[in-house]
Amino acid sequence: MYTFLNEKFANETEYLQAVHEVLEDIVPIYNANKDYKAFDIIRRICMPERIIYFTVSWMNSDGNIEVNQGWRVQHNSAMGPYKGGLRFHPTVNLSVLKFLAFEQCFKNALTGLPMGGGKGGSDFNPKGRSDRDIMLFCQAFMRELQRHIGANTDVPAGDINVGAREIGYLYGEYRRLNNRFEGVLTGKGLEFGGSYVRTEATGFGLIYFLEAVCKQRNSHIEGNTIAVSGAGNVALHAALKAVEKGGKVISLSNSRGLLHVEEGLSDTALKWAINNHANRDNILVDMADKNIGEWIADKKPWHIKCDIALPCATQNELLEADAKLLLDNGCKMVLEGANMPCTNEAQALFLDAKIVYVPGKASNAGGVALSGLEMSQNAMFNQRNAKILDDQLYAIMESIHQRCVDEGKSEGDAGSSYVDYMKGANVAAFRRLADAMVAQGV
Repeated sequence: MYTFLNEKFANETEYLQAVHEVLEDIVPIYNANKDYKAFDIIRRICMPERIIYFTVSWMNSDGNIEVNQGWRVQHNSAMGPYKGGLRFHPTVNLSVLKFLAFEQCFKNALTGLPMGGGKGGSDFNPKGRSDRDIMLFCQAFMRELQRHIGANTDVPAGDINVGAREIGYLYGEYRRLNNRFEGVLTGKGLEFGGSYVRTEATGFGLIYFLEAVCKQRNSHIEGNTIAVSGAGNVALHAALKAVEKGGKVISLSNSRGLLHVEEGLSDTALKWAINNHANRDNILVDMADKNIGEWIADKKPWHIKCDIALPCATQNELLEADAKLLLDNGCKMVLEGANMPCTNEAQALFLDAKIVYVPGKASNAGGVALSGLEMSQNAMFNQRNAKILDDQLYAIMESIHQRCVDEGKSEGDAGSSYVDYMKGANVAAFRRLADAMVAQGV
């Protein structure tokens, strides 16, 4: 299987990285199950059911024509409608979207909700564009995408650079073209079918998972020093919830550098950042200018001594050298808040050291879990309150943690209990996906 994939998709490095990581854990499960082998489940689970490519030609507000690329990777629908975000970023390509869609299948399976996996987006860069240009692009993008999605077929959400504003423009165009008000997108505004807690869900869910890990180890978040990367919704809400739980959050970062707050960020500072980051060029520099920590250009937070590391920025941000620094400085836990932020080499070091290492398909599943809850609200034409949804999110993250423990627990050295969360997440998700595929035949 490795040879087949490497030869067929030799140039798709991110996709191959994601698939190889999972195959190492699931091949023994596959080989031990005659039904999985008879139905060739591994080959089928690695190949997208459908890839849609389209050109987005649109006229900007200056009257000039622009041309962008668009994709939707509909990877696996055995467990429900394709579900996964849309990303607008110049680095978007087919390899990145296939990796994200593949990961999404496993992540969605872990939630226990009836959702398949997909991902999509465009190489359009909204940074520095006018609000009108973003609206015009979103409308043109949806004119192409709308024929391939639906409330019971494929339900996209937001991702990098696709927030509430973009979802609103996309949904408005879908509604106008199809003359239907339905839950075809999640992450919508509260006024037209959106859900409370959706913005906070990925970051909050990460900390709920961390809390479950601490309980498993008879410890607490309180008193631990936590390094966070990223400065978007996930990082900021994870930092805020960690502070609420008594953790000391000492960093945030972006592609341009690092904010180091030695004494720990306050909830007041984090709430200010949450309310203002979307309208600022560099919220971290603005915070440093307000005497909230020190801005360090061109640095990541992984050289700073911490007990817990939460990479919440983007894929492959935490390298082998960063992992060595974290381990040398006594880091005890690494939980991913982004999709595949640790390279294979970094993962290997964490696993060899037998510290707690939790892959994003488990620890950052809170966002898609809340999206699933938004889908159910749309189907019933109701809206649950924030307290109920937060409680449901907490319960889902605890159940994901338990699935990981059940499949990843083993007796470590000297009889100490060790949980391989990567193996646990991969195997638990694979069993659910594979059983659904076997039950439905070829």
